[in-house]
Amino acid sequence: MNLLLGKRIKELRSLRTYTQEYMAEQIGVSRQKYARIENGINTISLDSLSKIASVLDVTVGDITRVLDDSPELAYRSDSKTPSQEILDMLDLFYANKHMYTRLVYRDQDTE
Repeated sequence: MNLLLGKRIKELRSLRTYTQEYMAEQIGVSRQKYARIENGINTISLDSLSKIASVLDVTVGDITRVLDDSPELAYRSDSKTPSQEILDMLDLFYANKHMYTRLVYRDQDTE
């Protein structure tokens, strides 16, 4: 997944003729970290993905669309698209965060 996203980001960056240095500066990371994103070595956060999309003047969906076409996932005919899986993971994260916050406040109220 990281390799596919990195390759897509690199393609979009090349179309704009932006350098890795320029992209790294715009999203607030080192050029080395940005290069690792493009090479699929680093996992890309949703925040970084949003910043990259903004700099490239595309949507996050334009970048992640490459995951929907991935032949690596074709054997799972009953599975969700990677984009939907990411959204489901985000929903789960925020649900857990909300539950944690409620538990912490409940424990503070009983003290």
